[in-house]
Amino acid sequence: MSSLQTLLAPSLSISFSSSNSKPRYSPLESLETCSSMAQLKQNHAHLTKLGLSSDNDAMGRLIKFCALSNDGDLGYALHLFDTLPHPDAFIYNTLIRGYLLRRQAANCIVLYLRMLQDSVLPNKFTFPCLIRACSVDGAVEKGAQIHAHVFKFGFANDGFCLNNLIHMYVDFKALENARKVFNKMPRRDVVSWTTLISGYAQLGLVDAAFEVFERMPERNSVSWNAMIAAYVQSNRFHEAFALFNRMRAENLALDKFVAASMLSACTGLGALEQGEWIHKYIRNKGIELDPKLATTIIDMYCKCGCLEKAYETFKGLTYKSISSWNCMIGGFAMHGKGEAAISIFKDMEKQGIVPDNITFVNILSACSHSGLVEEGRYYFQYMTRVHGIEPMMEHYGCMVDLLGRAGLLDEAKKLIDQMPMTPDVGVLGALFGACRIHGNFELGEQVGKRVIELEPNNSGRYVLLANLYVKAGRYEDMANVRRMMNERGVKKVPGFSVIELEGEVNEFIAGGRDHPESKEIYAKLDEMLDRIRAIGYVPCGAEGVVEELDEEEEKENPLNYHSEKLAIAFGLLKTKAGDTFRITKNLRVCRDCHHASKLISKVFDREIVVRDRNRFHHFKDGECSCKDYW
Repeated sequence: MSSLQTLLAPSLSISFSSSNSKPRYSPLESLETCSSMAQLKQNHAHLTKLGLSSDNDAMGRLIKFCALSNDGDLGYALHLFDTLPHPDAFIYNTLIRGYLLRRQAANCIVLYLRMLQDSVLPNKFTFPCLIRACSVDGAVEKGAQIHAHVFKFGFANDGFCLNNLIHMYVDFKALENARKVFNKMPRRDVVSWTTLISGYAQLGLVDAAFEVFERMPERNSVSWNAMIAAYVQSNRFHEAFALFNRMRAENLALDKFVAASMLSACTGLGALEQGEWIHKYIRNKGIELDPKLATTIIDMYCKCGCLEKAYETFKGLTYKSISSWNCMIGGFAMHGKGEAAISIFKDMEKQGIVPDNITFVNILSACSHSGLVEEGRYYFQYMTRVHGIEPMMEHYGCMVDLLGRAGLLDEAKKLIDQMPMTPDVGVLGALFGACRIHGNFELGEQVGKRVIELEPNNSGRYVLLANLYVKAGRYEDMANVRRMMNERGVKKVPGFSVIELEGEVNEFIAGGRDHPESKEIYAKLDEMLDRIRAIGYVPCGAEGVVEELDEEEEKENPLNYHSEKLAIAFGLLKTKAGDTFRITKNLRVCRDCHHASKLISKVFDREIVVRDRNRFHHFKDGECSCKDYW
């Protein structure tokens, strides 16, 4: 029995002086129920009177509360520590944890060095915190030294220490070292395997991560999510779905993390039906709808083209975080509903939610997509005047886009010239695009060349400049841009469109014939084009076609076989009059497909929702929600 236990032994039991008396607790029991620093200081005074101010057991409990509790005081813990003649490993470990909780990583190492100087042997609880401290601080050299101490003090086989070392090397992006620790482990648990998977995924080595995943002797939901998330973060959504389906086939329950990853995959592919299934699963299983998951659901509905369900989900939240508000405002923005976005923003302010810089990026984007020039000017000033938020690069980009689309090129250029920072490719690209729309060839050429130098591997920049030259009849300059692309090895990004119907995701590329129903799709496409020609459809010149087509090419115009037209033909095959179907495209919709989609929606009585790289287009009754403002 320790000195403390011996001294307090008579008072450890609860005694009653009468039937109405309250139980009397020992000082140690009072420490266990301590909930404030005021109460702790009373206990400290009591223990001091009992002569226990140097007792490691008693003081260790006080230090634990001060260092680790949300209501504690690390400074007081250090004061207590300094009064102890011989603090033990538990006290050192507690203070190291306290520093780590406060992200004071360097102090963790300093305290560990003092621990060694005082000849206090570290134990298996010492090293995990020290290893994490090195990770937090990015202290590569110190991390290697702590690794050596793990072995020096006999913890080379401790799974908890070794898992933390793997995690540390993953944080350092030193996968070779992480793999060495992993390979030498006598026993690997799920954490070991999953940490290594995450490490490969963080460096974009998704195939290597999958090899590790396949070798796992057993998996839990964290392992599955790590691999699914790796595919999602690499935009390999089809593989994420395949793995998710395999997980379901093994009857493994979804948790909120897997659900969030798969909702992001649904967002990437525009897979609304799959997203709805996951949302329903979350509701039916009572999975906690924390702010992050709630925002992911809203984002999925917005980006899968179902704004009504996004808003319904948003309205149903008992607690709306700033991210939820921002997501809903952004959803209205990308669907071209600027007035609704502003209305939501006003509701947000009425409820006392303070907007952040992302809020105003979304508001300005909403104004840009809806042509609300005056409103955009107002909120650009309002964010600084009322909320003290100085415009960042993204805010300037939105304003340049807004002014440029409205044809106010001089004002847009003046705003760029007044920026307190050097404009990036996003800001200049917005002006470049506006010059193309409004035919300002001189400014467009000047800005286009700057944009290409800033982003030399982006094929879209070259194509835009080449098309500008074509519009101006400068075919030699167009040929020079094409030659520059070839010399630099820049390839055009292939366009593809995705449509989800009956729970299956179908992907189309321009002129592709790999789909099992290809024959029927092309027959429907021919019918579709014939019927819209009958009401006046004439193909537009294609953006991205940087040279004139000869007569032979004209006989089989590639415009007819753009990926979104194939996706629309498939949608017509699988739906009936009055239905809605949704398409996701990785590039901006070209003028011809936009024009054709309006006519198709009218002739075939469908609502066609298309999400391109920039925004949504709702085609219905021969009109588009963007009002040709895109």
